[in-house]
Amino acid sequence: MTDKVIRIFKIINAIQSNPGITASALAIRCDVNIRTVYRDLEIISHFAPVTNEGRGTGYKFLGKFFLYPLDFSEQEALAFSLLPSFLNQDKIPPGFHTAYDKVMGTHLKEKSKQNGILENIADIIQMGKPAYRKKSRNFLQPIIGAILEQRSIRAIYHSQSRNALTQREIDPYYLIPRDQRFYLIGYCHLKQAIRTFRISRFQEVEVTDRSFDKGNFNIKKYLKNTWSIDRGNKNIKFRVRFHPEIARYIKEEELFVHPWMSDENDGSLLFEVTVNNEKEFTKWILQYGPNAEILEPASAREGLKVQLEQWMRLYQK
Repeated sequence: MTDKVIRIFKIINAIQSNPGITASALAIRCDVNIRTVYRDLEIISHFAPVTNEGRGTGYKFLGKFFLYPLDFSEQEALAFSLLPSFLNQDKIPPGFHTAYDKVMGTHLKEKSKQNGILENIADIIQMGKPAYRKKSRNFLQPIIGAILEQRSIRAIYHSQSRNALTQREIDPYYLIPRDQRFYLIGYCHLKQAIRTFRISRFQEVEVTDRSFDKGNFNIKKYLKNTWSIDRGNKNIKFRVRFHPEIARYIKEEELFVHPWMSDENDGSLLFEVTVNNEKEFTKWILQYGPNAEILEPASAREGLKVQLEQWMRLYQK
């Protein structure tokens, strides 16, 4: 058993150092017959992307395995860390313990580097906090880590619409920035559906050991015609005319829904877009005041007129 473990390490190092090395060359290096090498390569293929492109082409690792050969999962790292306790200490050959320490040291160094990068990201991205809270924890680091490693999170979430706390298990798919806030889109096991979560509403976040697969989920398809973050269930086509003074700024807007735009002779901008949430789009239009005029649909134009009349009555008191 011990000899096999050491031999597998030798084969991994040989392939990394000599991509394209043949099975016969590996057999010579490890002082075994070629059938043993083939059996060892079969074992290696279960945890490393080793491949050859045909007879006589030799073996190499795919992707970035060469750079990060010890990117263990937590379960794999635990299993490997227990290896010495299963070996007969009297039969362990010289050099095994130093080689083992190098392997574990490399793994821990890579994990530490990754965690350091995530900590820096979380520090660089500054988030606001709800006005009613004196303190608000920043859960960006564990959530980003969970997304990258495709691991589920266990969380306590505050639902503002029901003013209630719920415990949820979520498969985190994407982190979406919108209107100075961050939202998490993922599969909620409690609701058994894709849901959108506002990051600042998380009370607790714990990354679990359970992995997940996004399957055929497509974020662009999911957010199609969604102006900001809240998805509606009815597509509405808007036509808006923007005043010449702000036309060039509208063209500079970083939008997630692709509009059709046309310059008018007087310098104004005709803007057409289809969205699935009228309320979100109208809210965006309002920030431009009289410099933006809704032309279509008539129902949205009339709705905005009623809202402005309500505002007028409020400020006439």
